[in-house]
Formats: sequence, C-alpha cells, structure tokens
Amino acid sequence: MRISDALAVFLVQLQADGRSVHTVRQVERHVRLLARWAGDPPVAELGHEHVARFLASDAVRERADGGARKASSANAIRSSVRGFCAFVHGASYTATNAARLVRRARVRPPAPKALSDADAAKLLAALNGASTPDELRDRALFTTLLRTGLRLGSALALDIEDLDFEAGEIRVRALKGGGEDTVVMPDDLAALLREHVGERAGGALFRGSHGARIGARHARRRLAQWAKRAEIVGGAHPHQLRHTCGQRIYRRTKDVLVVASALLHRSVASAAIYARADRAAVRAAMG
Repeated sequence: MRISDALAVFLVQLQADGRSVHTVRQVERHVRLLARWAGDPPVAELGHEHVARFLASDAVRERADGGARKASSANAIRSSVRGFCAFVHGASYTATNAARLVRRARVRPPAPKALSDADAAKLLAALNGASTPDELRDRALFTTLLRTGLRLGSALALDIEDLDFEAGEIRVRALKGGGEDTVVMPDDLAALLREHVGERAGGALFRGSHGARIGARHARRRLAQWAKRAEIVGGAHPHQLRHTCGQRIYRRTKDVLVVASALLHRSVASAAIYARADRAAVRAAMG
C-alpha cells in the first residue's frame, strides 16, 4: 500500500468522523504533496527521517509560485501529516508513527480581519437602500451576519422555524463540527427578520428568486457587489462580518467569555484574538 492508497482510506475515515469538506480537502492536498515529494513509496517505508526532510524542504517552505509559505500554512501541513501518520500507524499499515516527533511551529495567531467601523457603517448604509426582493434578502442576510456573528454556512441553513421571536433567539442547527445551539436575536434584527419573513410560515429563511435556498458562493458574490456599491476598499467577505461582530462585542464588554458564548466558540481561546485586536484600548492605556 503506497502513501496515495493509504490517503484514500484516511479520507474516508475523516468523512466518517464527521470532519468538514474543507478539512478533508485540505488534508488531501497536504498528504498528496508529501506523496509527490517522496515519490509515493509504500507507506510502510515512511520513516520519521522522511517526514522531517519533507517538512524542511522547499515543498513546504515555498508556495507553488515560489514565494515564502506563511508559517500558519506550514503548520497546517504539519497537522495534516501528523494526522495521516497517526492513522496509518493506528490502522497497522505501519510499524511506527513516522510523525511522532513532529511539533507545530509556535506562531502568533493572526489578528481577525474585521471591517473597520467606517466600512461597516458604509455597508449598512448601502444595504438600507435595498429595494428589489433579492436586495431585501441580502439586507436581511448580511445584517444577520453582522449582528449575530454567525458563520455563513450556519446562516444559510436557517429555516423560518428556527426564529423564536418571543424568546429573542435563533436556533442554529448547522454548526462547524456538528451539533446545535442558539444565538441571541437583537431587537433591531428581529424587526428586520419579521419584515423579511412576511407571511411565510416555514421553509428556508434566505432563498433566491427561484424559491430555493441560496448557496454560499452566490452569497459571497452578492456581498462583494454590495461592498463595491458601498465603496469599501478591498471588498468584503462573509467571515469578516463575523469578526466585525466579535470585535464589537469585545469592545463593549472586554470579556472574552461573552465573545466566545456569543459566537458559539467551542474554546474560549478562540475568542482571545479579539482582545489582541483592540488597539484603541492599548493606545488609551499608554496615553
């Protein structure tokens, strides 16, 4: 069994474990990179020396265009290789775990790429000018992302039945990593969503002109159009709206526990990036 053969089995295991499509595809790219670099030998011949030389090679240190690969991207490759080697050892395809000595490089987590206050205001101002059915749907969708911090996939999976206007909550059934939870629905967002839903009693909350639920690619394209209309330099991406929400909550509360709860983070550590991003507080403290 060669590395590529073992990879095919590993990918099935990842899918069975409920890992996201993004994760499965990323692991596939990284392990195929290892297989190409090594010449796709039998996986039983893969030793920790091969893995170390691979991780120190230009295949990992450089991008396909020859530029330097980011340390965080190299860490992602390390994680994929560690997971693969642990699997083939656990499945008895190899006598030892070839990546048992691999450690992730210590990398400072990047600051969240949120919209500035000015750009967020410009986007909302542009959305307030919505008039057509598709534009009004966009206004409801992107305001939901800004006000709740939901991931795009979670928001697009919402049904009208998930809205609890009496409790002021939204049930989220499509979470990263599975499971379900609830997020707070602020009063202004509740009013907007009531208007958006109208007389509909059920079905997809955000749907296209054809009546079906819209997809993530279409939503990203629509947001890019709104960002252009709002004259936001560099455009906007749906995940920026999540970061914008997280940054706003931290500025108001200075409490990462509140941010983690609001954004449905599984770990408080994931919310710590918003504390680091508050440069205004650092300037005020230093005078």
